[in-house]
Amino acid sequence: MIQNIPSRTKLSPSSGDGQKKWTTLVHNGVIFPPPYQPHGVKMLYKGKPVNLTPEQEEVATMFAVMKDTDYMDKAKFKENFWSDWRKLLGKNHVIQGLEDCNFTPIYDWYQMEKEKKKQMTTNEKKALKEEKMKQEEKYMWAIVDGVKEKVGNFRVEPPGLFRGRGEHPKMGKLKSRIRPSDITINIGKDAPVPECPIPGESWKEIRNDNTVTWLAFWNDPINPRLFKYVFLAASSSLKGQSDKEKYEKARMLKDYIENIRTAYTKDFTSKDLTKQQIAVATYLIDKLALRAGNEKDDDEADTVGCCTLKVENVKPVAPNKLEFSFLGKDSIKYENVVEVELPVYNAILKFQKGKRPGVDLFDKLDTSKLNAHLKELMPGLTAKVFRTYNASITLDDMLNKDTKDGDVAEKIVVYQHANKQVAIICNHQRTVSKSHSAQMSKLTEKIDDLQVVLKELKTDLDRAKKGKPPSKSSDGKTKRNLTPEALEKKLTQTNAKIEKMQRDMKTKEDLKTVALGTSKINYLDPRITVAWCKRHEVPIEKIFNKSLLAKFAWAMDVDPDFRF
Repeated sequence: MIQNIPSRTKLSPSSGDGQKKWTTLVHNGVIFPPPYQPHGVKMLYKGKPVNLTPEQEEVATMFAVMKDTDYMDKAKFKENFWSDWRKLLGKNHVIQGLEDCNFTPIYDWYQMEKEKKKQMTTNEKKALKEEKMKQEEKYMWAIVDGVKEKVGNFRVEPPGLFRGRGEHPKMGKLKSRIRPSDITINIGKDAPVPECPIPGESWKEIRNDNTVTWLAFWNDPINPRLFKYVFLAASSSLKGQSDKEKYEKARMLKDYIENIRTAYTKDFTSKDLTKQQIAVATYLIDKLALRAGNEKDDDEADTVGCCTLKVENVKPVAPNKLEFSFLGKDSIKYENVVEVELPVYNAILKFQKGKRPGVDLFDKLDTSKLNAHLKELMPGLTAKVFRTYNASITLDDMLNKDTKDGDVAEKIVVYQHANKQVAIICNHQRTVSKSHSAQMSKLTEKIDDLQVVLKELKTDLDRAKKGKPPSKSSDGKTKRNLTPEALEKKLTQTNAKIEKMQRDMKTKEDLKTVALGTSKINYLDPRITVAWCKRHEVPIEKIFNKSLLAKFAWAMDVDPDFRF
């Protein structure tokens, strides 16, 4: 297969396995953000207006517009911003410290510009959108072996201040503007070189590497050892083929999993320390769906995976529990207390003995050693496959156990709760939406209003059965006479509305800190969902949004009886 290099890998961008190759590849490069247009609004320093060059003003504006965000409470964000901005200001600039800067005039200008955009008419917005689409059209497509395929991320990110997740050590640093001279383009040997969109500039390099699927790449401006890639869209045939192969590999693990578990259980007490550490690490990856983890440099976020756990990240709790606490991928906190087999508990105590905080728990192990061992147990097996396998089989088991008769809305709730369990296993968290409280209050008000209506309907039904006219409505208006049958129908409908809103409230509250989308995109075999929808007559559009429907088009013909 054509190798699909992940966008944040340290592998060389020319890597490829060479087993399959495209013969022709034509694409039109990438589209750049428009050049900066100075606004001329002066910020204040010690209460006085300050003249800035366009470059200095652009970076000041990046900082000013973040006034209402949590980043303004983070000392590291401000420290990194000042470090990069002062280089642009120069040593002799009037601005000599961030604490005396007042960016409010720029912030106020930005808010007015936002308001102007909101006030645009529908036709004005439509015209702008059409103009943008017209400019981007030629960048949206590539021709691979004569087939027109959609391109995924063809836009170069504009300069800005790096945010990162959690307490990233580089938050606030300036992401510099990417230029054509930073970008390597990949096309077929006989394909025309895409025209450079910025006059007077040229691409860094033109390659004709037909063993990879990236169309263009450049170094990440914040971490130059990493790469940003342009790939085909998720809906392309190559991506679909890659996804299907990924899930088939996870399904294959079903045939090996019992032997693998038997093997690592045997090695929990091995006298070979490396073997013992591999066994315990594999157990944790299998049982807890932990990521394998890679070594981090000092300038990267202090995140860990299984192989890079430090002594202080795991606390043994007698008789056989482990308490985990660490920052995982994207600085998401992982906290979990889990009961483990006694030999695993004893092995962890052994690995920690005599070690100070900050020292590796698995000091005889790294990700490459672990994956090399796993490949001996099953062709192509890596730690990541366990995560896909455990996520998918959990969803499959829960959907085939919990789905009961009911309407579509009730079945969707069943699906969401199965999806939630997967998200918990994979530690897919999100912060509570700022609008959550307002949404809940609004639903509560609607339910309260319907309860009043329900009470009136019950009263009217009793009166109608006795041949009496309906009572006055809560707002004093006269209601029209309805038959008992009509009132009973309205009563049933109102009850159903209340029940649906109460169900929606409970679901919103249950899922407020859980990110359901990540597992759908990356870890759940879509055939499980499609087959379940077919079996229970749930429209697939209720579960998959438009982008997922396009991404997983290859899964739509699956048999309703499909099981992972």
